[in-house]
Parts: sequence; C-alpha cells; structure tokens
Amino acid sequence: MVAMALAATNTFAQDKDWAQFGRYEKQNAEMTTSPDVVFMGNSITDFWYNFDETFFKNNNFAGRGISGQTTAQMLVRFRKDVIELNPKAVVILAGINDIAQNNGPIKLENVLSNIISMSELARYHKIKVILCSILPCNHFTWRPDLQPAEDVKHLNAMIKDYACKNKMTFVDYYTPLVNDEGGLSPELSKDGCHPVYNCYTTMESIVTKGINRALNNRKVYHVSTPKEDQ
Repeated sequence: MVAMALAATNTFAQDKDWAQFGRYEKQNAEMTTSPDVVFMGNSITDFWYNFDETFFKNNNFAGRGISGQTTAQMLVRFRKDVIELNPKAVVILAGINDIAQNNGPIKLENVLSNIISMSELARYHKIKVILCSILPCNHFTWRPDLQPAEDVKHLNAMIKDYACKNKMTFVDYYTPLVNDEGGLSPELSKDGCHPVYNCYTTMESIVTKGINRALNNRKVYHVSTPKEDQ
C-alpha cells in the first residue's frame, strides 16, 4: 500500500508543471526580437499586463509574471523566461507569496537567497538587474491568519541592502504606496495586496526611472495616465 501511494504521488508530481514552464512557452518561442526588459514576478506582474498591456507593448517590455508563484518557482523558470529572451535588463518583483506561505513556511533569508540566485544568473549573462521592493501588504484574503506587514518591511530592507552592496538598481514601490497601517489604501487596491489600474500607473512612473538608471540612459518611456473611475 505504501508503494502504491508513493507511485501515485510520483505520478501526480510528474504530471504537474510546478514551475509553470508551459505558461509562456508559446510566447517565448514566437518572439523574433529580444525585449528590452523582462518583468519577472507573481500575480502583481501577471495582472499588470492585463490591466495595461500598452505599457509593455509600447516599451518593448515582456511580462513574465505568474499568479501565486514563490521565488523558488521563479528561480526554476528564470532561464526559460528571462535569460533565453536575451533582454538588456530584468525587473524582479518577488517575495510576497513566500511571506504568504503559498508553498509552505520559509525563512526570509531563504527568500532572499532565491532572489540573489536570480540576480547572479542575470548578471552572469550580462543582463542588468533591477530589484524591487515588495508592495505594502498588511493582510492576505487567502491567508487571513497571517499578518505580513512586518515581514514585508523586513524583506524589503534585506533586498535593498543586497542591491546597494552589489551595485544593483533598487526600485522602491513601498515608500510612496504604503498607508498608516502598513498596507495599500482602498484607492490603490481592492483586496489590500493587488494593485488597481491607477496604482499600476504610479508604479510605471517609478520603475521606468529605475530602468533608465540601470541602463544608464534617458529614454522617455510610455507611461499610462490615471483614470478617474479606476
């Protein structure tokens, strides 16, 4: 019975695309020119393209976010979804799902280690690294038992310290977006974690400045304008 259970578990594991290589396999294969920048991330990056695809298309950016992913999953698919696209730079926004324990408990030091590994892979392949702070979040709708605000602040400090010590560009979304409770205000997020359209437009203004710093240029990027009803 134990052998049968192990066999069933192994079969399930083999059938499941844990890192979701298949999510962008077709888009990657169809690319004829390299994007200038790849955005690697989770649902916040994933939804960004859905909210404002013009930001990506008009700037020759590629969005490679997958909802729910932890840094371990991003690291596993980093070669396929970033390195092999040969971009000039990569924007890494990662860590909130680790804090949410989407794949189980993990120490913040190990979350940072996964981010460091992605950064080192990128630098080895001559890709500029832009590390982002996690957005403010003081509760999870899918994990109401957790209180993430302090872990978010702590991990952001760790990411910033690593970026500064290794002369990488650090993009701070947290400071201009955080409210008095350590989260996102209702006008920026409907669930306290994921941005709405107008929050994304603010993030676009912030990250494009970071991209220019990383690439040492003064390019004028397309940034969408806020909407009254968004």
